[in-house]
Amino acid sequence: MTRKVLVTGGAGFIGSHVVDAYLAAGDDVTVLDDLSTGKREQVPPGARLVQADVRSPAARELLATGDFTLLNHHAAQMDVRRSVADPLFDAEVNVLGLLNLLEGARLGGVQRVVFASSGGTVYGETARLPLVESAPKLPASPYGTAKLASEYYLATFSQLYGLETVALRYSNVYGPRQNPHGEAGVVAIFAHRVLAGQPLTVFGDGGQTRDMVFVQDVVEANLAASQVALPSADGVDGRAFNIGTGIETSVNDLAATLVTIGGRRVEIRHAAERPGELRRNALAVDKAAQGLGWRARVPVGDGLRRTLQSFREG
Repeated sequence: MTRKVLVTGGAGFIGSHVVDAYLAAGDDVTVLDDLSTGKREQVPPGARLVQADVRSPAARELLATGDFTLLNHHAAQMDVRRSVADPLFDAEVNVLGLLNLLEGARLGGVQRVVFASSGGTVYGETARLPLVESAPKLPASPYGTAKLASEYYLATFSQLYGLETVALRYSNVYGPRQNPHGEAGVVAIFAHRVLAGQPLTVFGDGGQTRDMVFVQDVVEANLAASQVALPSADGVDGRAFNIGTGIETSVNDLAATLVTIGGRRVEIRHAAERPGELRRNALAVDKAAQGLGWRARVPVGDGLRRTLQSFREG
């Protein structure tokens, strides 16, 4: 049976890959994106593009009248530093924007919402890794707080209106189409500079670790979350799934691997540590394996090679 799917942020890095996958599965896909950071050319020909802000009446009306069965919500204010500098704007987009969409979804009879949350920011700094979904929540940025608040709103709408909701708490996603400019993932920035023969800047000693998950693995998690039978909700963590590898990779290792793959002599420089940066992060993924039938399959070395190749090809 063909589903009608709305993907917000579908012109962006992760969202555009998700759109590709829904189309390949035979779904009828509409993309909602204001193109502030997304790119029109990343929306495939088989999808309809509606250019609108998630906070707008047009976005709410689209969901209320579009007869969609599934909402996949990737649109967001993504810059953690901007959330610190302007928390009101961050909340307007990431919290009020979600609420605007949920009101449209409620009116339009949407059955399920798949929400892109953040396993890198909703949890606090802890020595107990990998982090399980029930780990204490103490976001260090307004961005993380907005993601966590969004999960609570999803749970509330589920209780009030029977809306099926799934929150996918991503670790550090990387891969083709990631923007190497501005607030971007370290892999995209490093890959771009390696290919340009420019020095890489590592902040601090480079020993800080991240759980690096390849975008195609994240896409598979979205497909699973869109169709599996969901368990009974048990608090806000009941319908939340960590999406990562459970493996820590240091920034130093990322830099060295990309330089090796790139086959160029590139200087690696160190700069002052950035305040507020997490020292270590890795997500436990057993729950996703059990509840979604999902595990990451792309080793970080293979993912970095594929990412660098995509940048090389332009």
